Formats: sequence, structure tokens, C-alpha cells
Amino acid sequence: MNNNRKKTPINQQAGQQVREQAITRLAKVLNGAPFIPFNEAIISDGRDRALANKLITTALRRHGHINYIFERQLKKGMPARSANFESILRIALAELLFLPKQAEHSSIFLAVEIAKKNNKTRHLAKLVNGVLRTAQREAEKYKNLPNHLLFPKWLIEKWQKSYGAEIIEDFAQALLEGAPLDLVLREEDEKLISELNGQKIFQDVVRIYQRDKAVDKMAGYDEGSWWVQDVAASLPARLMALKKNNSVLDMCVAPGGKLAQLLKQDYQVTGLDIDKERLKRVEGNLERLKYSAKLELSDARTYSPKNLFDGILLDAPCSATGTFRRHPELIWQRKQHDIKQRVKLQRELIANAIKCLKPNGVLIFITCSLEIEEGEQQASWISKTYKELIELPIKKEEISDFGHFISKDGYLRTLPIAKITDNISGSMDGFFVARFKRI
Repeated sequence: MNNNRKKTPINQQAGQQVREQAITRLAKVLNGAPFIPFNEAIISDGRDRALANKLITTALRRHGHINYIFERQLKKGMPARSANFESILRIALAELLFLPKQAEHSSIFLAVEIAKKNNKTRHLAKLVNGVLRTAQREAEKYKNLPNHLLFPKWLIEKWQKSYGAEIIEDFAQALLEGAPLDLVLREEDEKLISELNGQKIFQDVVRIYQRDKAVDKMAGYDEGSWWVQDVAASLPARLMALKKNNSVLDMCVAPGGKLAQLLKQDYQVTGLDIDKERLKRVEGNLERLKYSAKLELSDARTYSPKNLFDGILLDAPCSATGTFRRHPELIWQRKQHDIKQRVKLQRELIANAIKCLKPNGVLIFITCSLEIEEGEQQASWISKTYKELIELPIKKEEISDFGHFISKDGYLRTLPIAKITDNISGSMDGFFVARFKRI
């Protein structure tokens, strides 16, 4: 008998690695990186991969609530130079308080064991245990914290000023529910919709409420039958209203959903991006969808085409606060001064877009921001600054069910509220769209 045979790890130890992966990834996000969900290449087991992603997204959605717990329990603040101590606690608290199907004991046990493994957190293992045990005792209080804690105070003040005092509860509900998966179909296909277990919510947009497969394993993916695009993001390209074969510039093309829509409308499209890797991904997406476009690597602020365009779609870089349902980390990563910097960049892009536009051409300005500085105020600035442009108000009949998101000025302003219409369950991203015509 071989007494040196390795023992099979107990369940808690078996679950430790996936939590360590989640903790490491969350630590990067806390330092400013975007959250990129784990894929099959990194975590091959589907259940472990789903758990790791769920732990991180829950910690990010509940970031503000967990901040409140830290303020009450870490009287001396977050220990300095403590490696992944903060992300250990955030993952464990997310699991302990907000993922009720997980075992409370294992979440505490594993967090303490993970803290013990690292020389920089070993001395904090007792503190980890103490914070989590207290949270366990006071769980009912912490599970029912007010929703205004989910957002930074400065954003709450801005949003309430822009959209009313009650908007925070709507935004909080959308944040906690997350974003369903929306697909835009290349062609009408009722059989495919059934295979996807989807619901058509607007024209060619299908919403998937539940799925048990990765996106690239779903029906129709390999055939290029659809692309992923939130219903709100699908609206702007529909508003170009040009003739078939007219030339259109997609000025900041990645990730390429709006480009695909323009191609579906039979425009001659040029896609522009400053990043080589992003452009490669767009090229790969077009190949899968069996679409063809001219792609150019260039800075949109200085791009100078040989021929002017009939239409330009400018989906400008912005604070992206309207996408917090799918990117909850943005809420806490963004700062007030970031918005001013992005407004300046947007104005540089707008100035060059106008230079690239033919007389009678259409310019659509888009941001996925909830900040009026990047939306309504920017549109007003365009009208006042460029007399060669006139506003081309968006009409309700152009987007049917979403007509109530059009302002009196003819701008489109979608909001991440928990209910879009009476007929559609779930929310949508926050977008601003303004349309202009060059005279």
C-alpha cells in the first residue's frame, strides 16, 4: 500500500482556486482595469467559470454597499500595502451576503485560507475572519441597505439634477438586475429565434433572458446569423436615412455593431479606428457575419479622406456611464474631471467629422453616457458653433416603441431604467443621439 499517495482535496479546497482567480481578477479591476469575464481558455470548467464571473460581477454591482460595510468595520481604513486583502473581502462579502445559494461557512473559510496563503495578507487573516463573522451576524441589515449607496454621491447629484429625484431607484434596480443579452439578426428567422429561446423586442432585435451556453456556442453564431448589440445601441444607425449605396463613415468603429447595421442597410461603409487590435477584431466579426467594409487605421481627429461622405456616424469616446448594467466598475472608476477631458476630445472629433461630410450629408453624434455635458450640452454646442449644420430632429415614428425617449429638441435619450415599455421586460443601456445635416 502506498502511503505517499496524495489525498483528494476536500470540497472547500477544491473551490479555493476559482475564488483565488476571482480575487486576482477583481484586484486588477479595483486598480482601474476593465472587467473582462473569464473565458473557456482561462477556466475550462463551465460551472467554475460561471461562479468566478458571478462572484466578480456581484462584488462590482454591490461595490457601494460593500463600501458601507468597510466604513463600519474597518475603523482604521483599508490596510496599506496589503496585496489582495480588499478583493478577498469584497469577493467573500458578495458571496456571503448577496449570493444566498452559496454556503456561508465555505465563503468565510475559503477567504481566511486564501488570506493565509500570501505573506502580505497572512497577518490579516484574523481581520478577514472578524469582518466576515460580523457581516454574517448582521446579514439582514446589510442585505437591505438603501440603493443610493450603490452610486458615488457626485453621480447621484448629477443624475437627479438631470433626470429627477426618483431616477436613482430605477438605475439601482437596473444595476442589480444586470443586462440581458440582445442580438441583432442579420435576416429574419423565426426558427432561429425559437432555437435561441429568444423574444423579438424591436424590429430585428432579439432578447435572450436565460442561456446556458457561451455566446460563441449559441445557435447561429458560426453561421454569422446575428451579432451582440444592446437594443439601445441598435437605434442610432437606423437614423441615417440615406439612399442605398450612399457612402457612410463609421468614425470610431470598434466593436463594430453599428458598422454591421450600416452594412445591412446597403450603405458603402468605411470603418475607422485608431487601435490596430480593435480593428482586427472588427475585421474578424465582419468575416463571421459575411459582410464587407473598408477598414482604415487612423486617428479620427486628423483623418482626411479622398472623397467626402454622404453620412457620418460618430460614436464618440465618452465616460460610458450609460453602460453601468454590463460594466458596473465604471461607476466607481469615473471621476468628474474625466468628463471634461472627454468633452474636449469629442469636440475635436466633431470638428473633423464636419470636414469629412458632403453638403446635404447627415452627421449622427452618439455617446453611451448619461452625462448631459456629453449629450444635450454637446449637441447645443454643435448647433451654436457650426452654422453649416442644421439640426435634423429624430421623429417618434422612426423608432416606434422607443419614441417616448425622444426629447422636445428632437434628441434621443435612452435610460438604463428597469422597464423600457409595457411590452418589454428588462432594461437597456443609456445613450444620447443627436442628428444634423450639413447645408
